[in-house]
Amino acid sequence: MSAPPLNSIVLSFEDARRVVEEQAALVSAGAVESVDLLAAAGRVLAEPVLADRDLPPFPRSTRDGYAVRSTDLSQLPTTLDVIGEIKAGANLEQIPPNVGTGQTVSIMTGAPVPAGADAVVMVEYTSLRGKQVEVTRSVVPGENIVPRGAEAREGALLLDRGVGLNVADIALAASAGKSRLQVYKRPRVAVLTTGDEIVDIDAKPGPTQIRNSNSYSLAAQIQHAGGEPVLLPVAPDELQGLRHLIEEGLKFDLLLMTGGVSMGRYDLVEQVLSEMGAKFFFTGAKLQPGRPVVFGQCSVGGPARERLATYFFGLPGNPVSTMVTFELFARPMLEALSGKVPSKLIFLHVRLKKEIRIKTGLTRFLPAVLSGEFEHSEVELVTWQGSGDVAATARANCYAVIPPNRENIPAGEWIPVMLL
Repeated sequence: MSAPPLNSIVLSFEDARRVVEEQAALVSAGAVESVDLLAAAGRVLAEPVLADRDLPPFPRSTRDGYAVRSTDLSQLPTTLDVIGEIKAGANLEQIPPNVGTGQTVSIMTGAPVPAGADAVVMVEYTSLRGKQVEVTRSVVPGENIVPRGAEAREGALLLDRGVGLNVADIALAASAGKSRLQVYKRPRVAVLTTGDEIVDIDAKPGPTQIRNSNSYSLAAQIQHAGGEPVLLPVAPDELQGLRHLIEEGLKFDLLLMTGGVSMGRYDLVEQVLSEMGAKFFFTGAKLQPGRPVVFGQCSVGGPARERLATYFFGLPGNPVSTMVTFELFARPMLEALSGKVPSKLIFLHVRLKKEIRIKTGLTRFLPAVLSGEFEHSEVELVTWQGSGDVAATARANCYAVIPPNRENIPAGEWIPVMLL
């Protein structure tokens, strides 16, 4: 059967990204599983985590020093009677019941502040003489104290569903006594590389062949984004074998294909998908690298089974294009399938070290090196040989983002940068 005509849908980078975000908002996360707290790091939370008590559960000292009545320090220097000592984790019976006028308690960071005291003066401003201490600096009420419940009240929401759990989230869940968490299962993402010129990384390539780096770079990106990659065999440049592997890939939560989406005689991916009744949201984006990127939805059973359709991306075959288009387009869809609210693109602004001259018309994400530190950071492009030059990208630590209407950007100008 011949392929039905496929209308070209080429969008600006911003519009293509918006289309992906709109579709990502329609997907639902998969099943839920319970994991140990440490195993939950990097996963997406599937249950709310509530405070099981006030945080902190007592007024907490933030400094080593002396718990005082601030009114006792109206005239300096002042000598106070030391009536006790409180360390972090002290038992209730070790805490003086009240700090009276003219009295103080030696206190450690993290220890509960006793009744009567309304501030902590730092030890640096005191001199201990037997059972008395001389204070040389005043304090205001509440100084160096975190009030009970200031961080969260009992029953308050600490972490909501859809949070990608980072280090601080794990610490917060631990503070709420959560030794196990309910998280969404990782979506399974099929990776299909196409092309007769591609051989596996263990094979010795012929004079005109290249090793399959794209499947492995994509697998690493998928894992980093919270998915489980499944590497399919390399698809040949012929219709029947390609269709069989695409049908296999559509059985997973998401299908990523590399290569076969340009305009060459043997770029057959769009033809096969069109014959299968796929719905295309766009077939290209005005960016470099990665212009011939494809995004759509298809099911093995054709249009009649649209409710079971799988999203797919056809990513360009050049290695740098594959990596860039994954970050710009595939990542938000994968995050949505993981149960996470997709991350927005965040650009830093850094001074350009060397002038850039470039053609207009495309939004460009060019491998670059961010160097310097603090307020003296700067960025410059990596010398590269185009979107097939993965070695140049390995030397880069960011992408310089060049808008489509800029032909010349002088050194010293601030430009947007996307971190790798």
